[in-house]
Amino acid sequence: MRLKLAFGKSGLEVDLPEGFRYHILEARFAAPLSDPLGAIEQALDRPIESPPLLELACGKRSAAISVCDITRPTPNRLILPAVLARLQRAGLRPSDVIILIATGLHRPATASEIREIVGEAVAAQWRVENHEARKLEAHRFLGHTSSGTPVWIDERFLAADLHMSIGFIEPHLMLGFSGGRKLIAPGLAAQQTIEVLHSPRFMRDPRAVEGSIEDNPLHRELLEIAALARHDFIVDVALAQNRQIAGVFAGHPLEAHRRGVEFVSRVMLELLEEPAEAVITTGAGYPLDLTFYQAIKGITAASHVVRPGGRILLVAACAEGAGGPEFRRLLKEHSDWGAFLERIREAPVIVDQWQLEKLALACQRARILFYTPGVPGEYHASLWGPLFDSLEAAIAALVEGLPPGAPIAVIPEGPYVLAKVRAG
Repeated sequence: MRLKLAFGKSGLEVDLPEGFRYHILEARFAAPLSDPLGAIEQALDRPIESPPLLELACGKRSAAISVCDITRPTPNRLILPAVLARLQRAGLRPSDVIILIATGLHRPATASEIREIVGEAVAAQWRVENHEARKLEAHRFLGHTSSGTPVWIDERFLAADLHMSIGFIEPHLMLGFSGGRKLIAPGLAAQQTIEVLHSPRFMRDPRAVEGSIEDNPLHRELLEIAALARHDFIVDVALAQNRQIAGVFAGHPLEAHRRGVEFVSRVMLELLEEPAEAVITTGAGYPLDLTFYQAIKGITAASHVVRPGGRILLVAACAEGAGGPEFRRLLKEHSDWGAFLERIREAPVIVDQWQLEKLALACQRARILFYTPGVPGEYHASLWGPLFDSLEAAIAALVEGLPPGAPIAVIPEGPYVLAKVRAG
């Protein structure tokens, strides 16, 4: 069987060995909208549980808009012009509006990436700036959540009269789904806030997983933080195949996001009748597989459908290498996932340890193999599983010793797939 895996910008063809039962878990998408621009206009003028955006903006002297960074394929180029046009009709000038790249603790967007994120015309006319989580002085302290998380949010966002976000909704490895409140924290939060949100208290909670917000403690925490930051209005989209717009959910940050999550859940969820002996997964291609740090999300998605003690192969380009400096250091220093989990259990949180923690938790369940050619050689010895020089060799190792007819799941677009094994 031959199929294409999402890998970098161009994808990767693979021949699957015969003799096994393959379950190809394609990303399930809604049909693209025939008139996405019209849908955006309608969503802004007839939002969910909110006055129209133009009405909200009237009388305001300033506005701040939080948008995703380069690692998220949010169609800002389509959404921002409609949003900004309404702000202008309400009397706001380009100098009154700031568009903040919600980097969280990711690296800042470059000038060329900013043009890619917001579009050439918006980048030329409007103020677009990066969030910088490591500069505590650039944030305002809003107090603590009811569970004790210190809340520091970007001062430029809080100083505005109108607080907005633009995002998209997809499964998220610990928050259930992205979008909405995530554009406030961790998107615009200081490092001191993000570290608590990504501590073992949340990372090891079995409810903090893909596809669930109903009883997810991290979801509740972010909603509380967003309320403290006076999150006024969101525009979230669901994406169809080829990243076209399948749905637009604008309005009240809680209700519009909930409506979008219901839509995405209804479309995406796929149930398997049995767990897989092995899973081939990806980092979903560019831009999500730019780094090993991001590509780990493909492993967490696969961990829900592999049997305990099974095998997972991650296929990801990792063109920008391992990830940020803290993640690279942690990766190099810890060659044993069990010792890593024990070490960080009660220790102060280190930036980016959470993604490695999620990988370690997956290692508790399955043996992990890697085809990640962009990861530099200095990290190969410390990966928590064998790394292969070719995809063919990696697949051969994955299936070695499996009985004939063993079930193997293949997830060509990794974290874009929401799949679970049917209960019972």
